Amino acid sequence: QVQLVESGGGLVQAGGSLRLSCAASGSIFSIRTMGWYRQAPGKQRQLVAGITSGGTTNYADSVKGRFTISRDNAKNTVYLQMNSLTPEDTAVYYCNTNPRLFTWGQGTQVTVSS
Repeated sequence: QVQLVESGGGLVQAGGSLRLSCAASGSIFSIRTMGWYRQAPGKQRQLVAGITSGGTTNYADSVKGRFTISRDNAKNTVYLQMNSLTPEDTAVYYCNTNPRLFTWGQGTQVTVSS
């Protein structure tokens, strides 16, 4: 069973930046399309960024131009660089394959203060 461990969240002021990391166990990581998802209080979990095994990326309109997803297949790790954060980005952030195949990890809380 693949395990996903997210880290890097925290409290930041509006306009600030954070870099999230997701470490995945299992050798299948490199062949999977990965995604970062987020779930704000009272809202459904949504995909905000995805990256294929070859490095092609896609983003939700709400984060386009501010967030950058990347991956290091040698380290089985996917990253999310988040810039120009706004209070609307406050959520628990998770990674998983896209579409989701594995059990969710614990996520990492991102809180943006105004």
